Amino acid sequence: MALLQISEPGLSAAPHQRRLAVGIDLGTTNSLVATVRSGQAETLADEQGRHLLPSVVHYQQQGHAVGFDARTNAARDPANTISSVKRMMGRSLADIQTRYPHLPYRLQASENGLPMIATAAGLLNPIRVSADILKALAARATATLGGDLDGVVITVPAYFDDAQRQ
Repeated sequence: MALLQISEPGLSAAPHQRRLAVGIDLGTTNSLVATVRSGQAETLADEQGRHLLPSVVHYQQQGHAVGFDARTNAARDPANTISSVKRMMGRSLADIQTRYPHLPYRLQASENGLPMIATAAGLLNPIRVSADILKALAARATATLGGDLDGVVITVPAYFDDAQRQ
């Protein structure tokens, strides 16, 4: 996969300037972050050498945990441990309740009918939960690559409709 440098008309693309860019696969079960080094795609591991991050967030009144730390709370505190949130993206509360009637968390509708998840940290929408996973992966990339990211591409499943893509 080639990384393309795009610049504004009339401005240099500065081909020798070091720019940090990554791709993130926000998965239903696991997520990962990758970059291109010497023309080759390479996934970035955490401090323990793990490339995959469970797509799970555990919320508490003060803060949250993402990934492996969050997943350890699933059996003990299922109402505050959100997993497979990608399945809720862009769906109405009624659609989610029909498709997934046995979710362990309490859901309620926002003013516009979209789902809100009741957690110890308050009401959260699926976008916020996904953002917490993305932030963890971006932090991994920043730490591994040694600088702030200049660009990020997030994968979108081909079957997502326009509402889910947004």
